[in-house]
Amino acid sequence: MDSIYSETIIESMKRVEATRKERVGQKLPLLTLDERSDILHGFHPDYKAGTIRALRAGPSKGENMVNEVADLLESYGAIDDNFDLSEVDYDVDVLIIGGGGAGASAALIAQENGANVLLATKLRLGDANTMMAQGGIQAADKENDSPSIHYLDIIGGGGFHNVPELVRALAIDAPSVIKWLEDLGVMFNKEKDGTMFSIHGGGTSRKRMHSCRDYSGGEMMKTLRDEVLNRGDIEVLEFSSACELLTDNGKCTGAILYNMETEEYLIVRSKTTIMATGGAGRLHVQRFPTTNHYGATADGLVMAYRAGCSLLFMDTIQYHPTGAAFPEQILGLLITEKCRGLGAQLLNTDANRFIYELETRDVEAAAIIRECQERGLGVETASGMKGVWLDLPLIDVINGQGTIKREIPAMYRQYMRFDIDITKEPVLVYPTQHYQNGGILINDKAEAELENLYVAGEASGGIHGRNRLMGNSLLDIIVFGRRAGKNAAIKSQKVKEGKLTLNHLKKYNAELDQMGAQKERTSPILLPDYRREETKKRHIEVF
Repeated sequence: MDSIYSETIIESMKRVEATRKERVGQKLPLLTLDERSDILHGFHPDYKAGTIRALRAGPSKGENMVNEVADLLESYGAIDDNFDLSEVDYDVDVLIIGGGGAGASAALIAQENGANVLLATKLRLGDANTMMAQGGIQAADKENDSPSIHYLDIIGGGGFHNVPELVRALAIDAPSVIKWLEDLGVMFNKEKDGTMFSIHGGGTSRKRMHSCRDYSGGEMMKTLRDEVLNRGDIEVLEFSSACELLTDNGKCTGAILYNMETEEYLIVRSKTTIMATGGAGRLHVQRFPTTNHYGATADGLVMAYRAGCSLLFMDTIQYHPTGAAFPEQILGLLITEKCRGLGAQLLNTDANRFIYELETRDVEAAAIIRECQERGLGVETASGMKGVWLDLPLIDVINGQGTIKREIPAMYRQYMRFDIDITKEPVLVYPTQHYQNGGILINDKAEAELENLYVAGEASGGIHGRNRLMGNSLLDIIVFGRRAGKNAAIKSQKVKEGKLTLNHLKKYNAELDQMGAQKERTSPILLPDYRREETKKRHIEVF
């Protein structure tokens, strides 16, 4: 047994190995609605006391938000509200803020609809959660399935809180999205006869999870990125973060960008704007590790909210049940739900299963937390981190030798870096912050409440209710990215050039003054700061 493990962990691992064959075919019942409610309210982080509070300013004043998001929203603008807007650097039909799957999809469709497009992205084009997504994308395109059944699964997974028109759009567009992606060159897994290979995800009643091994998002993002670059007439600004929207009497007229390489501000006037800035994982809500990319700091929420857009479901965060708990170097790394779809089981230190592995993610995460915290049946590492086993070798036992290397090759290579062979050894997992369930309110045209502003991807809210099912985020970014791109391009042909003002920011700052907000707190933060407090203090004193 590998020496990286303690004797206690080795003994627990031996129990997992000894019971593996007898667990094949073992069935656990789904929880009842009451049991799900009990486990969520008892152990899911959303219900932990003191972690949310009511907002004191803005269009969603009085509504509950997680503390970390509320802090950002109750902050002054990162730039002065008297900023000089007299010199325009870019004048375009459609400005797209964000270079992930939603932004790239929007750019392609907007360009096809005749718009002059500028895409500005915080990091490089494609540096986004899309690139990091592993498991797959849902679409009801098999004979035993339909968009109606997919719709019901989405609604149920979201706790019946979803906005119905958005769910309808997601489910109906899904089959055409798969075809569009394949036509662009995305290489989906297929059976020998050429039909799409698909598996179950948590909370799904049909096998509709399409995938590209365990780097589905990476395959999609590389294809979209190449298409954006190869078309040649979509201008892309990299390392250019949006830090404030520009408005004119309740209409969006552009944005101020900050070039993080040259430290220059750029003013963009646009007829329509698409917000595709992603989520909030790098806020590390309740100090959870995260699966998210470095730039996921909720910038879009801040800018849209100050400009008058409502937010919804921002009191709920999705914690992916299976984030890496060991080794510490990859703490929080996503271990795709596809593993459980292929048969991997969750086991406590005694090698006993404690939850059906394809419950919805919120229930699954709460069950793992309960096992570790209340029941004391988690496996503890030398650093004090607790987790449960994910028995990955069972995948090969159930599906035949070679399945792991074929279906989850990236994960196999990731663990081999630490001399952990997942074809032979289980891995330790614990929930990790993964997805922003809520966001900016939109309609099925991807329109926000601020006229001429569209939102697509994780920055939007309402599609997934209070919990997202696996595979619906990669679908969401394409469905609403395409819708935003088309509708923004068409609308731009009718929009008259507006003034560039920060009047909305002045109004919001005045509201913060009235509530006594902390003057030193500003947002958006653009990038997370991982320096220790003593390091920050030294930096301030010296510079």
